[in-house]
Amino acid sequence: MSRVLVSAAGLCGAAGVVLSAAASHRGGAFIGTAASFLLMHSPVFLAAGLLSANRILRAGCLVLLAGLILFSGDLLARDFVGSRLFPFAAPIGGTLLIAGWLAIALSALQPSAR
Repeated sequence: MSRVLVSAAGLCGAAGVVLSAAASHRGGAFIGTAASFLLMHSPVFLAAGLLSANRILRAGCLVLLAGLILFSGDLLARDFVGSRLFPFAAPIGGTLLIAGWLAIALSALQPSAR
């Protein structure tokens, strides 16, 4: 699981940098937003992957990753393809992002195993 999260961190970081460059050269209403979301979530995946995270934190990160893929993917599809991924992809992704962050907060309340 930790390798998945560290890999997701690297991929999100790289995609965020590429999309930031694309936004500065190509423009597009949603490319910059998607790039920002990818870049701001990348350190979360890296930290969770490098720490000995509990199950709730790991699950929260996976929900966060799914939300990030849907939300950013829908924004990018609008700019690059001219249509949405599917109806309500961005709101579903946003809801998953919120749920992932709440799970991360909840994971801090779980007693540590010693």
